[in-house]
Parts: sequence; structure tokens; C-alpha cells
Amino acid sequence: MTKPLEGLLVVSLEQAVAAPYCAARLADAGARVIKIERAEGDFARGYDSAVQGLSSYFVWLNRGKESLVANIKQPLDAALLHRLLAKADVFIQNLAPGAAARSGFASEALRAANERLITVDISGYGETGEYASMKAYDLLVQAESGLAMVTGHPAGPGRVGVSIADVGCGMNAYTGVLEALIERSQTGRGKGLKISLFDAVADWMNVPLLYFEGTGNAPQRMGLAHPSICPYGAFATRDGALVLISIQNEREWVTFCASFLDAPDLPRQPGFETNTIRVANRATVDARVGQTFAALTRDEAAAKLRVSNTAYGFVNDLAALSHHPALRRTPVVLPNGGVAEIVAPAVIRVGETLNLGPVPAIGQNSEAIRAEFGI
Repeated sequence: MTKPLEGLLVVSLEQAVAAPYCAARLADAGARVIKIERAEGDFARGYDSAVQGLSSYFVWLNRGKESLVANIKQPLDAALLHRLLAKADVFIQNLAPGAAARSGFASEALRAANERLITVDISGYGETGEYASMKAYDLLVQAESGLAMVTGHPAGPGRVGVSIADVGCGMNAYTGVLEALIERSQTGRGKGLKISLFDAVADWMNVPLLYFEGTGNAPQRMGLAHPSICPYGAFATRDGALVLISIQNEREWVTFCASFLDAPDLPRQPGFETNTIRVANRATVDARVGQTFAALTRDEAAAKLRVSNTAYGFVNDLAALSHHPALRRTPVVLPNGGVAEIVAPAVIRVGETLNLGPVPAIGQNSEAIRAEFGI
């Protein structure tokens, strides 16, 4: 069965997470992705050695790609890359702002030479302004964007536990490429795309920013709770589990009180009547809810929550995630011939069997690519 992007050539001068994320999704969809690496390889190869000696980041983000070792500052390698780009559909790069242009690979010039080419320039804070030259690693962007300040416990700001700035940027880049491919099918011309890590996170910060600018107050850090809904948080059971519940409206609150708390009159008691009142009286409300959870085991709590039709979930650790009944996995072949079971991409293509390409060794395809393109 063919994949939707089969026949497309993607050249990606990439490292770390954001650009490789975008290119990996294009490879999953059937595009031929040629990854340009330095002689020492993408530095993400050395982030850890958790997957049979390979980096967990690299295994996740580089399946299905070909690896070409090239130094774009060397004339022959630069000529090779230009030959690739003359036939390419998409060019992705996340070098420091201006570095690609200084080496002769400015996006505007590349599109002038190949009018069907879609170029994707990924940066930390954009290519202009005082922040353009700033190094922009994921946690730095989480901090600069205000995300860390609205994340974590009331005692202090916290990092989102995954590289969300990088991943968000890569997701936006992938979406932008797909839109540009649709536009190209109508116009016959490629498109220049520019995406920054900061813009990706700032977009997600719309609600707290608009709330702050409208009220003068920043949303409080609540840990495992919600700043404007109560009860909405985590409660400990008798056997030490944490169960997170969410009450979204007064109808759910009435049912929860009657079926789970065994207190049908509670919604009429002072301090418990409406969500606004409960938020103002959060400590008392949470203490009352917590009493019931503390008397139940995890399984007993789950059974009562299902009967009351309350939205709930367990606060799982990674050991629990690895055996979660909803978790889907798919195999990828490693350079050493081993197999890693990674989490499957989120989108399920109905009627198709997921088949991800192998993870390449450094320069695994260099000789074949050089021969194919005449260098």
C-alpha cells in the first residue's frame, strides 16, 4: 500500500529535536528523507545510550531516514547538496540563524533555483531582533516564554517533563510543510516557511497571557490541580495511589456528591454550592473530597468513580505507562540489527499497517547517495 508522500524527496540539514521531529513525520508518511550529518553525527546521537546503546531521542526521531555525512563548507560536499536540492521537494534546516545562508544555502536563493522547493528554516527566537542570536535550548525557551512560570507547584516554577518547545516547533513545521504541499499542488510553486521554538510555545500561552492582560493576575501554579475549577485535582487513596478527578459542571458535582461522596446534601451546604464558591473555598472542598478517597483503595475508588460517571485518571509513573492498556507500540530496526519498541505515532491511518523505516547508522547511505547524485 502506498503512503501519501511517496515520491517526495526531503533533504534535512538537521540536529537535535525540532527539525528531526518534522523530518521523521515526513518519512513516516512515505517521503524519502536524506539526513545531512557532520562526521561525528547529529549530537542527539550522544544524548544517552538507553536503547541498546543508542540514544532514546535519536531512535525516536530518526527512523526511516537515510544518513549522509557531508561538510557543507567543503566545495565537493556543497556541490553534492546543491544537486540534491535541485531535485528536492522540501529542504529543512535548523542551523544557527544565518549559518546556512553564509554557506551558500539561503532559502530564498534555493527556491529561486528550484521553484517547486519548500524551505523550512527552524530557529530559536526567529531570525531578526535582539534574541535572534541567542542559543535556544528547550528549557531556556520554556523559561523565556513564561511556560515554566505557570507550570509546577506553588512553591516554584517547573519544567514540562518532555522537550515540549522542540516538539511543538517540529509539529508546527510538519503542519506547515503539508499545507505548503497542498498549495504547491494548486500553484506549482514552493513556499518559504520559518518556525521558531519560541513562537510554538508562545502560541500555546495564549490563554494565560490573555487572562493576565484582561485581569492583571497571572494564573497560579497549582501542581496537580486546576486554577479555576474545583474539585479538579489529585487525591491519595488508602493504598497510596493518586487519583485525579475532574468536575466540569454543577450537574456532575451533584452526581459526584451523591454517588461517590455519599453526601447528596453537600451541594447545598455553605462553601460547596457553585464552582466559583468552591474555588474560593478550595482547601475545605479538597479536604472533604480527600476524606472519602483516603478511606478507599485504588480499585475501590475507581469502581465508585465509574458508577458516578466522574472523569478520572491515575497519576501514573513510567512503569505504569509502559503497561498502560491504551499504549500503542510499533517496532523500529536499529543499526545493530536489534529492534526497539517505540510508542506508535498518534494518528492511525484506517486500513493501513504501520511500518516505520529503520534507524540509520552515521553515514550509512553516504556512498550510495554520492554515487546516485554524481559526486
